Amino acid sequence: MNTRLSVNVNKVALVRNTRHLGIPSVTRAALLCLQAGAHGITIHPRPDGRHIRAHDVGELAALLRQWPGREFNIEGNPLQNLMPHIEAARPQQATFVPDAEDQFTSDHGFDLTDAATRERLAPLIAQCRAWGVRVSLFMDPLPQQMPLARALGASRVELYTEPYALAFARHAGQGTAETAQALQAEAARYAAAAQAAQAEGLQVNAGHDLNQHNLTPFLQAVPGVAEVSIGHAFMADALEAGYAATVRGYLACIAAA
Repeated sequence: MNTRLSVNVNKVALVRNTRHLGIPSVTRAALLCLQAGAHGITIHPRPDGRHIRAHDVGELAALLRQWPGREFNIEGNPLQNLMPHIEAARPQQATFVPDAEDQFTSDHGFDLTDAATRERLAPLIAQCRAWGVRVSLFMDPLPQQMPLARALGASRVELYTEPYALAFARHAGQGTAETAQALQAEAARYAAAAQAAQAEGLQVNAGHDLNQHNLTPFLQAVPGVAEVSIGHAFMADALEAGYAATVRGYLACIAAA
């Protein structure tokens, strides 16, 4: 199975929200990415509306309905404002993320060894399944937690990849035997977690700080990743190269893996 690319367009909305002109257009950005070959669009509508807002969710849902085979992924904390968006938009995928309301960015996965967390998540996952929406849980690369994710009814996990990205950046900057060993150890953690998830029948997504430098080696080290969700680095690249060229660049990274 080839890895699919979902483009997170949050940062387009972040720039737009600094003025009252409606530009740059989030929907236009998503359309250009889809036209260039992106397999899906991801958004994370936070409670404070710092980037994606309620009207964006509806407009993007309408856009994605015009693109059969492409996927709409709405991510966020299901205990905050996420569930009404999922009910209204009925995306192909909902990614549950354990973020606090004022959190700067996602920085950890769910701890499913906590019984209270499982009790809160189980009915929300069941509700999404009743709506026909696949649920992915944002997880740290911990193999022992994958059976718990499956037991809750999740279909996928999204591995939180910032630790890998940081190890890769340190190795790229220093190029020492020590940094190479650290990078290899991080990659092995993700490979083990992915293997454990797949053994449970879960598909594996990945995201956070993946970019055109580290994506190919990550996918080579972690076989069978179904989808990568890329936003910040994607938009940084698109500021220089444009949306279409950036989509093609990330698709080339996937193909190279």
